Amino acid sequence: MSSSGIPRGGRPLSEKEAEDLLRCICFKTGPPRTVGVELEWLVHELRDPRLPVRPPRLAAALDTVRSLPLVSSLTFEPGGQLELSSRPAGSLMECLDSLAADLRAVRSALGPLGLTLSGYGVDPWHAPRGRVLHEPRYDAMEAALDRTGPAGRAMMCDSASVQICLDAGLEEPGPLGYHRRWRLAHLLGAVLVAAFANSPLHGGRLTGWRSTRQSLWTDLDPRRALAPSPDGEPRAEWAAHVLDTPVMCVRADEGPWAVPEGLTFREWLRTGLPRPADVDDLRYHMTTLFPPVRPRGHLELRMVDAQPGTDGWMVPVAVTTAVFDDPEAAETVYRAVKPLAEQAGAGPAPRNPLWLSAARDGLADPELHAAARTVFATALEALPRIGASEEVRRAVAAFQERYVVPGNCPADDFEAVAS
Repeated sequence: MSSSGIPRGGRPLSEKEAEDLLRCICFKTGPPRTVGVELEWLVHELRDPRLPVRPPRLAAALDTVRSLPLVSSLTFEPGGQLELSSRPAGSLMECLDSLAADLRAVRSALGPLGLTLSGYGVDPWHAPRGRVLHEPRYDAMEAALDRTGPAGRAMMCDSASVQICLDAGLEEPGPLGYHRRWRLAHLLGAVLVAAFANSPLHGGRLTGWRSTRQSLWTDLDPRRALAPSPDGEPRAEWAAHVLDTPVMCVRADEGPWAVPEGLTFREWLRTGLPRPADVDDLRYHMTTLFPPVRPRGHLELRMVDAQPGTDGWMVPVAVTTAVFDDPEAAETVYRAVKPLAEQAGAGPAPRNPLWLSAARDGLADPELHAAARTVFATALEALPRIGASEEVRRAVAAFQERYVVPGNCPADDFEAVAS
């Protein structure tokens, strides 16, 4: 046992220890101060993104960018998507400026190789992209997700997103309290899906969804991509959700990892089979859960499609940070999105009617459109209070004028081209 009371890896973990650990590490409360972003990008041919990038060429390009001296963490997704994860930053602008500098370096390295980064929620022209990474984790993930259809492989290899990480919030109630922010994330999340939907094409065809990426998460797995109830006590709801979700894989030191079917982590703890589970197994299990809002000490908002252009990703980051971390904006937006709970119904995101409409219809849904107008207007008022630059405020205002006011989203630009 460590000095903090958390069991060390290596010895069997009890069910009570697992529950206590989850309650301890998943919602770390305090004044909201830090911002983080994880950006996923598709790697395409610079001269014509419709041309496939062959795996050996992609692998060589990835080796090139691995050598860059970046502030952000650089990783790659199974289909070769490039991911930059910022360090936790003390302000919105610190986060945006640092990540933008790293992106410029990556683009400069890829350009001479004839490649570029493309911001789409799913690959519009190529489906499915084959896996570039062949590691035990991804072998096991593919085997597990294949049991429920093709959405898992498409998610692994064809999708990209803007993931926004914000502090969990204060322990006490109020606009910045962690309980309120947890509920706000699940209602505002549907508005973010609708406003920033950017994936109506997949494999060269219109899918009928403005966010095909979100539709893939909806079809992914009976439980793994679902949110727990946002209405109960967050720590208790999340702990139960983690323990009652089936294990994706059991890691092994050598050879392929086991992929059990239907074995929840709670059952694994109780039975000790196929081997006793320890604290490292629990931590790893949490990385195989993909709800739209994932608590990892902070809140990870995972629902936004990758955005077009060089700097389009900054808009959802700025809007979300403003309406979460400015107390006045948080209160205004919470009141604006609270009525959406009636449309959501009792089902969990992303499979409830609210989230399905957001992914399918975007801001053509009248309730989501009305909420989005309030969210963007409120964000624009709050951005100066959290130190946003004039350039960032102009970008948010331009997005509001182009998409939010008329009730459109980036996906509608694609549909006009494809029709």
